Amino acid sequence: MNNHSFRLELASEGDFQRLFELRLLTMRESLERIGRFDERRAFERFRNSFRPHHTRLIILPDSSLGGCVALGPSDDCLLLEHFYLLPALQGNGLGSAVIEILLAEADKQGLPVRLSVLQQSDAGQFYARHGFAVTGEDEWDVYYERPASRRFFD
Repeated sequence: MNNHSFRLELASEGDFQRLFELRLLTMRESLERIGRFDERRAFERFRNSFRPHHTRLIILPDSSLGGCVALGPSDDCLLLEHFYLLPALQGNGLGSAVIEILLAEADKQGLPVRLSVLQQSDAGQFYARHGFAVTGEDEWDVYYERPASRRFFD
């Protein structure tokens, strides 16, 4: 896939169910690996953290949903959440193309980006390649931060 073969569109409350299903599809294996998969808990956690006004749909050239990502303000940073790509689209550069757009937005605002990933998740390696460093961890999650870059001055 060409890195430019997608567009980002703002999500709406009406996207909740299909994005929840995408979350289950992409996270179930990682949650099962650490003995933490529970569909009800996954629903409640997503319901409580879904901010459609900060969530973008990753739309493919055929107008189908390829994934989603949320980036929004939280305290003194931007919080990156709910970055899910269909499994068939992972590992081909699409995620990197999306994160580069988001990091450029954060840099223009002069804000660091924080996120968390599940313990033992392969996502940690992805974020490390994009300049994120571990800032802490607990029983279930590893926390990362990427400081604001000063490469954008426009």
